[in-house]
Amino acid sequence: MTYTLPETRQVPTAPERTVITVANGDQRQPANETCWPTQQQLEADVTRAVEAAGWSVQRGHEVDPELGHGFISSQRQGIEVFRTIPAEAPLIVVDAVWQYSQQVMAGLRSHRGPILLVANWAGDFPGLVGLLNLTASLTKANVEHSVLWSKDFSDDWANEKLAEWLQTGTIVHDTSHVRDLPALPDSPESQLGKALAQQLMNDKAIIGIFDEGCMGMYNAIIDDELLNPLGIYKERLSQSALLAEMATVTDDEAAAVQQWLVDAGLDFRFGTDDATELTREQVHEQMKMYVAALRLSDDHGLDAVGIQYQLGMKNSCPASDLVEGLLNNVDRPPVLSRDGSRELFGGVALPHFNEVDEGVAVDALVTNRIWTAMGLDPATTLHDVRWGEEYDGEFVWVFEISGSVPASHNGGYDKSYSMRQPPMFFPKGGGTLSGVSKPGDIVWSRVFVMNNELHVDIGVGHVADLPAEETQRRLDATDPQWPIMHAVLPGITRDQFMARHKANHAQVVYAPDAETAVKCLVAKAALFDELGLKVHLCGDVPL
Repeated sequence: MTYTLPETRQVPTAPERTVITVANGDQRQPANETCWPTQQQLEADVTRAVEAAGWSVQRGHEVDPELGHGFISSQRQGIEVFRTIPAEAPLIVVDAVWQYSQQVMAGLRSHRGPILLVANWAGDFPGLVGLLNLTASLTKANVEHSVLWSKDFSDDWANEKLAEWLQTGTIVHDTSHVRDLPALPDSPESQLGKALAQQLMNDKAIIGIFDEGCMGMYNAIIDDELLNPLGIYKERLSQSALLAEMATVTDDEAAAVQQWLVDAGLDFRFGTDDATELTREQVHEQMKMYVAALRLSDDHGLDAVGIQYQLGMKNSCPASDLVEGLLNNVDRPPVLSRDGSRELFGGVALPHFNEVDEGVAVDALVTNRIWTAMGLDPATTLHDVRWGEEYDGEFVWVFEISGSVPASHNGGYDKSYSMRQPPMFFPKGGGTLSGVSKPGDIVWSRVFVMNNELHVDIGVGHVADLPAEETQRRLDATDPQWPIMHAVLPGITRDQFMARHKANHAQVVYAPDAETAVKCLVAKAALFDELGLKVHLCGDVPL
């Protein structure tokens, strides 16, 4: 019998002293169009730096004149692009934007040559956030790679690191700010952490996930085999169920939630143009989502919940962000069961892990239990590690999340405001829960997968009190609609943090003062250690 055999694919060979570049982008055409000029500039900067080192640059795929950009914008396109790239060639992923990692993961998993991820040090588009997501995803996948960043690749540090990679195929960064958790002394805090860990493993908890996997964040999915030994189990839910439940919420119920927020002082910055401004109708739908999310969480007995947002529902309803910020706050509008007989999750925060990031889910759940047991405000949130610059002698990070934080982080609802989400990302709009995070002491952390194990980096820091004009400058340099935190991480330089951090997100929670922050960190580290995670202290942690 004769069979039709597939044609043997001719694998191209790598040219001598030539770097291949690829550009991974968004799945939303408006975002790719808007960000393309910034990407072109970064590619030109990288090309100039590589050529100055005596190498050539060859772009791995063409610019599409009909689409108006040269980004890889789907997984299928990424697979086809990598079919034409020599598997042994030095490869640079040039990233000036948010990118969907799954679009290049197939090619990067099988690529045999050295891989470098490069981003521009800028806040206008989230290239740094994209780089951190991709490095975290490759770390989880056990794919060797290096990372590098620069404003325009004219500085000596970046060019020396680039030369190091061209010569050796890798870059060694300084990560001396990280140390493994030492043996903790017996204390009330360490005892609390261990007791809460045992309770979690014995009694177990459920995290509700509205459609697993969001915006290419492979790093944000923790396999059940790693998650379940912690006592944490997933309830996998469909966002269609959320939309269906929203349809059962009455207009009066939604109006009551909105009126509660108005009475609490939340500043809704309404306009009349639905396409570009926040409207009352958009917020009304968000209030229905808030009620629906609590009722479904009650139905399934959830201990934490995550709504995917953006791609999952961007064409169906307004953004989920306002809902997310409300859930994470203890003080929030009351919601009754469908029959009106009881208040749901009354007087407590229901931890919400934005963008269904399961590393955040574990962290938020643990944080909520520790801070509640210690009698502290458990309001916690993730932030994108967006950008940063020095101010008055210290490096101040711009931590900024797409749309909402708990109102208590801003000092209350009366110090918070709601603006329309950017039309480029959210065609149906929806309000944020924004503000400037109040000055104070924080504990920050990140749960991530490395070497097929769960790890957590944890440290303390503070939120700087910057002048209003500097805050506005930073907002204007990023996304002025979104909440901002001026985070300072003592004992960690900009480049150390970027070299080590294995996520596009960092988890933050306030403590009353620096001394209490350290006590909270001890309890949290003890809990994670008892659960079996590899715990790493980062920066100045006075234990």
